[in-house]
Amino acid sequence: MKKKNKETKITEKLYNDIVKDEWKRLVKNPYQKLEFDTSLFFLEKYLPKKGIVLDAGGGPGRYTIELAKRGYEIVLLDLASANLEFAKKKIKREKVDDKVKDIVQGSITDLSKFPDNSFNAVLCLGGPLSHVSPKKEREKAISELIRVAKKNAPIFISVMSRYGVLFGTPGGWPEEAENKKNLIDLVEKGEDYNFRRGEGYCHFFTSKEMEEMLLKNDIKIITKVGLKGLNIDKKLTNRFAKKLPKAWKNWSEISLKMSTDPIVVDASSHMMFIIKKASLSR
Repeated sequence: MKKKNKETKITEKLYNDIVKDEWKRLVKNPYQKLEFDTSLFFLEKYLPKKGIVLDAGGGPGRYTIELAKRGYEIVLLDLASANLEFAKKKIKREKVDDKVKDIVQGSITDLSKFPDNSFNAVLCLGGPLSHVSPKKEREKAISELIRVAKKNAPIFISVMSRYGVLFGTPGGWPEEAENKKNLIDLVEKGEDYNFRRGEGYCHFFTSKEMEEMLLKNDIKIITKVGLKGLNIDKKLTNRFAKKLPKAWKNWSEISLKMSTDPIVVDASSHMMFIIKKASLSR
């Protein structure tokens, strides 16, 4: 692995410190589960029927285990060693270790361990690209994710949304607005060095910014998805789901149907781009 910059170091430390929280994040309440369920819906729709999948920046292995249970062969890569140690235990406990072909510590900016055109599908879910800085390194990461995919292989990349976090600030993180400089940097540049109360770094994307970055490569954009759908406020969403389960079921279905609307994509806290590698060239 190449020399780590400041942003990489603080990201690695953060995720080494919050392994259990990150494992629970996608299933701990209805609001968070929207991201997981919506991602799985589109994975089911666009993944090939079988093959080997790279789960790049896969954290403690939530998607790795889910896809292994469905018969896919998986390679899990993550920056944080604690994530990978946790994943190994979970993988063994779930009895899918025969499907997990390798567990690798590394960065999405350097996938040189893997040859060109290695994988039938590539995942980069949960927002790993949002923790990469500067822009040229984000571009390098995208190039690497595409390079290791086979021709016509689907590539799923989710990032954290600039508009999504701003819409969520009044209900979820109002104190973030107290630091005016940080708030301006977030609005104008998408840069946040106060991520998780100063424990980490995050770049928040607009869908336009992400699309322009992707299209520098030889790819086709299949679709864009707002992973939280029509749900912006975490507390309000969870209260809705608890008090009115029948209404929540109906609302969730409508929310999923509208998740590819451009307004919904940018408004969601996490947005996913599904692309296809167009050729064997890098």
